[in-house]
Order: sequence, then structure tokens, then C-alpha cells
Amino acid sequence: AAPHGSRLVICSGTQFLLKCGGLLLFREAESFKEQGNAYYAKKDYNEAYNYYTKAIDTCPNNASYYGNRAATLMMLGRFREALGDAQQSVRLDDSFVRGHLREGKCHLSLGNAMAASRCFQRVLELDHKNTQAQQELKNASTVLEYEKIAEVDFEKRDFRKVVFCMDRALEFAPACHRFKILKAECLALLGRYPEAQSVASDILRMDSTNADALYVCGLCLYYEDCIEKAVQFFVQALRMAPDHEKACLACRNAKALKAKKEDGNKAFKEGNYKLAYELYTEALGIDPNNIKTNAKLYCNRGTVNSKLRKLEEAIDDCTNAVKLDDTYIKAYLRRAQCYMDTEQYEDAVRDYEKVYQTEKTKEHKQLLKNAQVELKKSKRKDYYKILGVDKNASEDEIKKAYRKRALMHHPDRHSGASAEVQKEEEKKFKEVGEAFTILSDPKKKARYDSGQDLEEDGLNMGDFDANNIFKAFFGGTGGFSFEGRWKCSPVSFGYVSTQVT
Repeated sequence: AAPHGSRLVICSGTQFLLKCGGLLLFREAESFKEQGNAYYAKKDYNEAYNYYTKAIDTCPNNASYYGNRAATLMMLGRFREALGDAQQSVRLDDSFVRGHLREGKCHLSLGNAMAASRCFQRVLELDHKNTQAQQELKNASTVLEYEKIAEVDFEKRDFRKVVFCMDRALEFAPACHRFKILKAECLALLGRYPEAQSVASDILRMDSTNADALYVCGLCLYYEDCIEKAVQFFVQALRMAPDHEKACLACRNAKALKAKKEDGNKAFKEGNYKLAYELYTEALGIDPNNIKTNAKLYCNRGTVNSKLRKLEEAIDDCTNAVKLDDTYIKAYLRRAQCYMDTEQYEDAVRDYEKVYQTEKTKEHKQLLKNAQVELKKSKRKDYYKILGVDKNASEDEIKKAYRKRALMHHPDRHSGASAEVQKEEEKKFKEVGEAFTILSDPKKKARYDSGQDLEEDGLNMGDFDANNIFKAFFGGTGGFSFEGRWKCSPVSFGYVSTQVT
């Protein structure tokens, strides 16, 4: 009996010691918790976290300790860790209202609105008057609604609206990487590359293996025509997530675009303009969303068309280039030159003005000045066109042209025509004389070619007598006048000196 009694005494002593030890541990844990509370009140969340951790280590089965540490982690923005603590707190005590609230807040902050709604509904089951849960439940519903709208608008390619929806959703779900990635992708598709890069880079700083963020960084580089670097990001994204469909498609497009463009450039350098045109056209069909690269491809094809003397097609290509990228100086310069070549001087001046406003270089200033001179000259009579000669015509060519045109338009040759025709031919005859007067005189021709106003230089073409020039050129001895009528010799195609009344 004694041993048995002794065992009973020993057993009772052990239970007592265990109870005493448990009480001491609990008091120590409570002390850690109180210190954590003090630091939390001071907003020193790192120290608060340390003391709540000590409390948990001392007494690991207390729901409130996990709840407090979850609250601290939420204040530190560490929502995934906070979610784990909040879930542990309600596993230990399913009636722990604050634990359910914190779990719901963590789910919502991480973008899981459905899970958050279930947590807030559980709170209302425990406390149907809980106003915080009621409000958070509405917030979760709002996030779900923005998600649905964004999904539809993304399919419609209304990327601005998607960005708007994600910004609103992120007000309630600030730690949701999924929302941030969707926003960043849409910013990239809108051409707002620095903003998109910033969002994706923030995620990569927290998670360097995030395939979606790597894809968005690659997308920005791809759309900024840094194709080689973009491919590196797409490849890295595919290493992290081999089934990433968007990264796979973008990588394939980037490689195809790079190859076609390089082949086109090679054909152009080799002088094979027809092949270059075909390759640039094929490249333009690869990805209509790549605005900057396509702008360069249009400009390159415009250069090919200008080499082929298809100037209107070249102008159209350059116009498409600047529609895609209105800062693309090279496209403006190429189009302006085509405008000059087709004598569309007003359009050329407009393009050169745009270029000079952007880049005030001596070269651009001179190009603008040249275009302005040609525009001014174009508004005067074109004496070269009147005589039907090239601007580089020799003195003999100018004389021959005058002889032909003067005989063609002399009023006496059209004496039998209607009054309207006679008036028109008289006008042309006078213009031919004017043209010859200017272009046959080296000094006047130089001033005319430089765009100077000849009337300002003292030459009043209004008092000009074309008949006198005609007589002087053909060696007439008098009797030539607009009023007289002349017989035309069919042999010499000249005029005889027999006046017909």
C-alpha cells in the first residue's frame, strides 16, 4: 500500500508542478503581450512584432497572441504573413471575432474578395451588429464588381477603363499583385511605359521570380523597340512559368519582328529595294500593337518608296509613321523631302517647322529656310514651266524654248479663234516674253532662282511689252503688234511681213 500511496502523492505533486509551471509561462507570455501592446500603441510595429512572437513562443496555443501579431504584420504591410497568423487564431478559437475580421482584411488586401466575404459573413454570424464587418463586406463586393468590369473591358481593349478599375480596386486591395500586374500590362498597352515599368519593378523587388512582372517589363522594352532586351525578359518569364501564354506569344513576335526588320535593312543596304519593301511590309503585319517599331518600319518603307520614286506612297508611309509616333523626327524629315520633291512646299514647310521646333539645329534651320524660299517662289509665276524647260536649262535651250512657245502663242496665229481664246493666247504670249526676259539675263535669273521679288528689284512686269521682245528676238523691222494679223509661212513656221487687214 505504501508504494501505491507514494505514487499517488508523487502524481499529485507532478500535476501541481505542471499547473504552477503553466501559470508561470502564461504570466510570462502575458508580460510579453503587454510589452507588445505598448510598442504597438507607439507605432513601433517591429518591436511589437518581436514581443508578440515571444508571447507565441512562450504560449503557442493562445488565439489572441496570433491575432495581435497579425494586426502588427498588417501595419507593416506584410499581409501574407498576417493572413497565416489570423487563420491560426481562428483555428484556435472559432468564436474569435477580431481574428475573423483580420483574416478577411488580409484576404481583401491580397485581392481575394470572395474569401474575404466569407470571413466577414462569419463575423456577422457571431455578431450581427458588427458595423466594421458590414462595411468590409460592402468593400469586398465593390472589389468583385471592379474585377468583373475590368475583365470585360480588357477583352474590349478599353485599357484606360481597366486601369481606372484597378486603381479603384487597389484602394481596398493594396497588396494584390494580380491587380497591379493587370494595371501595369494595360499601362504598357497604352504606351505609358515608365509607369508600367515602375509597377512591375516594385513587384520584382518583393518577388524576383514573378513571371507576370517579368513579362510586363519585357513588354515595355518590346514596345519601346528594345527588342533584344525584351526577349531576355520573356525568356526569363518562361523559365519561371513555362506555360505563360502571353510571354510565349510576345517572345515569338519579338523574335519574328527583329528578324524581318534586320532582313529588310540588309536588303535596303544591298540596293534590293523591291525585296526590302516586301520584308518591311511583312514585318508590319506581325504585331499592330507595337507602335514604335511599326513607326520605324513605315518610315523605312517610305525611304524605300522614295528610292523607287514612288513619292506619294512614300508620303503615305511617313504619314502613318508620325500617326503612330508624333515625335518621330526622321519620319517628318523624310516626308518633308518627299513634299519638296513633289513641289508641295506648304506641307514641306509645316514638317520642317515641326522638326525645327523639336530640334533647333543649324541643319534643320537651313532645311526650313530652303523650303520657305521654294514656297515663296512657288507662289510666283514659274518661268521654267512657262517655257517648258528644266531649271538647269542652258542658254541655248532657253532660246529654243522661247522660239517655240512665242510662235505657238502669238496672237496673230489665233486671229480666227473666239475672243476668249484670243485673250488667253495673248496672255500666254506675254508670259512667254516675261519668262525669256528673266531667264535669258544671268543676273535676273540668279535673283529669280534665289526667290527674290523681282518687282522690288525695279522690274515692273506690268509694263512689259512682249511684242518688242518678239521683234527683237526674230529680228523684225517693225509692224509687229497685238492688233495686227499675220500670215504664217507653212515652210518656215515663221511670220511674213504682209499685214492682212
